[in-house]
Amino acid sequence: MLDYDGTLAPFRVRPADAAPYPGVIPVLDGIMESGGTRVVIVSGRWTKDLLPLIGLERRPEVWGSHGWERLPAGSDDVAPVRSKAAARLATVEDWAPELEAIGARTERKPSGIAFHWRGLSSDRIADIHRALSEKWTALGSSSELGWHDFDGGIELRASGRDKGDVVRALAVEAGGDAALAYLGDDLTDEDAFAAMPGHGAAVLVRAEFRPTAANLWIKPPDELIAFLNRWREASRKGAS
Repeated sequence: MLDYDGTLAPFRVRPADAAPYPGVIPVLDGIMESGGTRVVIVSGRWTKDLLPLIGLERRPEVWGSHGWERLPAGSDDVAPVRSKAAARLATVEDWAPELEAIGARTERKPSGIAFHWRGLSSDRIADIHRALSEKWTALGSSSELGWHDFDGGIELRASGRDKGDVVRALAVEAGGDAALAYLGDDLTDEDAFAAMPGHGAAVLVRAEFRPTAANLWIKPPDELIAFLNRWREASRKGAS
């Protein structure tokens, strides 16, 4: 189970420019070809924005929008957002022009709206954060919508699903004797790390360490590719 931005690909100011690290695609193709591993991309992105970037020979299973979307081979599945959450997201949508006017970049998803500030000055970031905080406070608290900080912005997202739910669902499907790993970098990956069964590898992929629920830490891209190569070899042996 692999996060995309910050894990398989370096962050970019323009998310559409976030191509995988050199060497990642060949080793992932090798893992998928081995026949011994189920490869799943678990991303906060809307899948329609993510799929063109992956570039694998075979389309992997993809869970997008923090678990609200699931794309098994040949089918698309998007969970419905509750009406009250949808109404609040419509209000958030109305904030976009004002926030964009001070530099924010808006990313719309089936279950949320993210406001990005990567590449902006600290003063401009503070302006966006302050404006968004004021609007969020005025909106009033509700269990329908959650505030989620991430590396480079803030996402307001419908409650009810996160990457931890994805890990729990896939662990059940894989069975108790399956070898499991989740690789991620951001605060939104902490739900996945915390949900990993005790025998699984929760791997923080990040140049600098930070407090985390993960039980392993590797630096991209070299240590990431080394980890994936070791998994490919183990997968080949397991399949044979």
